[in-house]
Amino acid sequence: MSTQNPLEQINQAVKTAIVEAITAAGLASAEEIPAIALEVPKDKAHGDLATNAAMQLTKIAKKNPRQIAEDILNHLDYGKASIEKAEIAGPGFINFTLGKSYLYPVITQVYAEGENYGRVQIGSGQKVQVEFVSANPTGSLHLGHARGAAVGDALCNVLDFAGYDVTREYYINDAGNQIVNLSKSIEARYLQELGQEAEIPEDGYHGEDIKGFAKELVAQKGDSLLSYSPDERAAFFRKYGLEKELDKIKRDLGRFRVRFDVWFSESSLYENGQVEASLEELRAKGQTYEQDGATWLRTTDYGDDKDRVLVKNDGTYTYMTPDVAYHRNKYNRGFDRMINIFGADHHGYIPRLKAAMEALGNDPNKLTVLIAQMVSLFQDGEKVKMSKRTGKAVTMVDLMDEVGVDAIRYFFTMRSMDSHLDFDMDLAISTSNENPVYYVQYAHARICSIFRQAEEQGVALPAPDSVPFHKLTTEHEYDLLRKIGELPEEIAVAANGYAPHRIVRYVYELAALLHSYYRAERVITEDAEQTAARLALLGAVRITIANVLKLIGVEAPERM
Repeated sequence: MSTQNPLEQINQAVKTAIVEAITAAGLASAEEIPAIALEVPKDKAHGDLATNAAMQLTKIAKKNPRQIAEDILNHLDYGKASIEKAEIAGPGFINFTLGKSYLYPVITQVYAEGENYGRVQIGSGQKVQVEFVSANPTGSLHLGHARGAAVGDALCNVLDFAGYDVTREYYINDAGNQIVNLSKSIEARYLQELGQEAEIPEDGYHGEDIKGFAKELVAQKGDSLLSYSPDERAAFFRKYGLEKELDKIKRDLGRFRVRFDVWFSESSLYENGQVEASLEELRAKGQTYEQDGATWLRTTDYGDDKDRVLVKNDGTYTYMTPDVAYHRNKYNRGFDRMINIFGADHHGYIPRLKAAMEALGNDPNKLTVLIAQMVSLFQDGEKVKMSKRTGKAVTMVDLMDEVGVDAIRYFFTMRSMDSHLDFDMDLAISTSNENPVYYVQYAHARICSIFRQAEEQGVALPAPDSVPFHKLTTEHEYDLLRKIGELPEEIAVAANGYAPHRIVRYVYELAALLHSYYRAERVITEDAEQTAARLALLGAVRITIANVLKLIGVEAPERM
């Protein structure tokens, strides 16, 4: 795998040329020169790269920036960095226009790295754990869970592509009252199936799936469960209900193309004494106090707005207590970073969780909590709350049935996760350029179609080491090459910012350039060398689009 792509190489070459020109002009010594910054001008008329180096040197060189810029240009080695033209703009910016041949090796790199093109090593193998979805195993996954699943999985893929050692984790809330109510609800339905009187508890579950579980049990077990003692029966229904609900969640997430490395049970924290151990550690460190018969954690010492109860005056734990034990467990497993993706209603929970970790002596900066905001569904221009099929809240399965996995994964990832998302179901299933996922997938399919045409006409794709690059001369071709070459940097930025939406925007922009190129130029021409060069370029675009779509869990179709 290449350690540096052509865009990085040319940036480094231009920076080196600027530094050498500064020292040759006597403006500053090498030690005095601040870090040279380069950026791509928004307006193409201003060249390929620009720097504000002259303005950074005013105090050192004791000259005005335009004079400094002139001195730099008078001592600049144009040939060394493929610089065709350099001009001074505004108060002292220098704009560089480069010879475009520096872009050609992008194609060679893409073919050499194939499905690994875009990988970077900024993670250096650091261990990162990402916990996401973590829905209570008491019912179907809803739209909020689906968004958390989409962005969580895409983030894990991006982090992996950036060189991190990623562990995907699902925290199973299987120790609270909701599981007791689930098991009692299944038991009540089971008894009703046997013709007995039974009431579902007040906070129980009335879903059709619960009735289905009961029917299945009667078919499998008959009335044999009636002979169990109350404790045995409660334990059976708890285990049975949990397994059924978890199997359903795993099945639905599998269909959504999301997998987990670890399914962590909350109950295990009680069974192996970790909840009590975390409380004892906090007490030993003097981080708790007793008041009104309850045990409180001094979270205000670490920036929380008030202290939090860990053990209520009736001796039961608060919701926070096993969560503290769970995150203590995460730290003890030795991750370099831990990322939680929480739903929109958990924002206020972040300071107390970080405070608890700091109270235990852990570095709170190792824990990052991201919030996946709410999703609103729209159909026929109106907000949708209920499924037409079931008359109940729309679930992730309903949405997969209605619009498909590709559209959901793309749409749910294309906006920053901390912004509210309006999901237009009509747009998501439309076969038009207004539908972004269709637009991007069609770019990939369009290239595949061109390749099929070339094959039918007996035109072979050139070997990467024999591409006549000099035949790539149009502005559209340079734009495509430059955009392909930007992928490694985009991956690095998306990973550093925990921002998978950036690569969705990137692949959309690449698709737009491809469609523009297709409208402007013929790929298969009478000029064999030009055709070979253009096919090689399109092959690199195809690989790049497929790689990015894979990162966001979207298929790259060959026909549409």
